[in-house]
Amino acid sequence: MTQTTPTATRLPLGLRIVYGTPVIGRIAREVSQDVNNVFYLLVVVITLEILGFLLWGPVVFTLTALVLVPLMFLFFVAISWPGRSGPKS
Repeated sequence: MTQTTPTATRLPLGLRIVYGTPVIGRIAREVSQDVNNVFYLLVVVITLEILGFLLWGPVVFTLTALVLVPLMFLFFVAISWPGRSGPKS
């Protein structure tokens, strides 16, 4: 007899860790389903920056830049990681 129910494939460990993170996981799952959700996230982040500026002043921009430093470091490591470059002729 054949199996008629589809079996769920298990996600890789990296995706399970990202999807399991409470706030980031939800955003990552929604972006993986529809890429246009990134624009909604961008509007929310800009709105939070403006509201933070109105409440605390320019200190918010310094703190935002401070938070983005490790993310930029990871970005630079990711784009310079060998192995996924184009074909070498």
